[in-house]
Amino acid sequence: MHAKREAGRGSLWLISCGAALWGLDALFILALQHWFTSIQIVCFEHVLLALYAIPVLIRRRREWMRLGLMDWLAVLFVAWGGSAVASILFNVGLSIGIRSDAVNEVLLLQKLQPIFAIFLAAVVLGERVRASYWPWFAVALIGGYVLTFGWTWPSFAQNLSAWAGVCALGAAFLWGGSTVMGKRVMRKVSFPTMTALRFGAALPLLMALTLLNHPNWARVADGLHHGAVIGNLVYQTVVPSLLSLLVYYRGLGGVKASYATLAELAFPATGLAVNALFLHQTVHLAQWIGFALVWSAVYALSRLADGADASADRVRQASAGTAA
Repeated sequence: MHAKREAGRGSLWLISCGAALWGLDALFILALQHWFTSIQIVCFEHVLLALYAIPVLIRRRREWMRLGLMDWLAVLFVAWGGSAVASILFNVGLSIGIRSDAVNEVLLLQKLQPIFAIFLAAVVLGERVRASYWPWFAVALIGGYVLTFGWTWPSFAQNLSAWAGVCALGAAFLWGGSTVMGKRVMRKVSFPTMTALRFGAALPLLMALTLLNHPNWARVADGLHHGAVIGNLVYQTVVPSLLSLLVYYRGLGGVKASYATLAELAFPATGLAVNALFLHQTVHLAQWIGFALVWSAVYALSRLADGADASADRVRQASAGTAA
């Protein structure tokens, strides 16, 4: 029992560490935006990620060559939607947020990802959703609205932070959807292969978007001449895109979903602290209330998931006892 408790504690620390690394993201992305556009940043990250993706795809080609048409459509959703467009939206949201005191809003709205994931899992994968999900889904949407727009009707013409919130919501929806689509594809391929497909398939789209955006190559070259800029790009590629996810998923397998949700508070906590210290961003009362509603909904739904898992375990144990 003691060993199990220690293992669970270690898993919580891993989740917290992985989530805390995400909280540092905004500071480094905003530094890169002095030199590159949001599309260029995401494209350069995927060029570096291709160093991981291409060898894996070659070595595991028998896995992905078995995929059917619907599987490839799911891969494209994950790659183009989750890895490319969502990352661009997040970067654009931060860019707008730094000009409108809304960087914290962009970070906090990412807690809506599991809400969208559960909804899309029911629609796409046909997973059963309890009736109690829908009231909490409504609470999360209300919280997301309050977090984004406050107590007023959105005014996109006059309120830049509203656009930052829309970009953040789009990223949260696409990342939540990528979880669902990735789960569909992973019925046939392994996690390393799915990760490689995600990064590899996104690169052609990102290169096309970069070229269509008519980049200022002189400024790009000037930025790449700075060692700090190269180091920042490498950090963005290795830490938030690879290392943090590996650490997070390593811990996720050892704890209940509700405990993981608590540990994930390291993400907004780190993000808020970094933004306050280095970016001088403030958190308004409406943002606190909106985040409290969103997090309460996510925590309640994770508790429901834990209850369902516990019931399934009891059924399996009872079945095993009968069989014996």
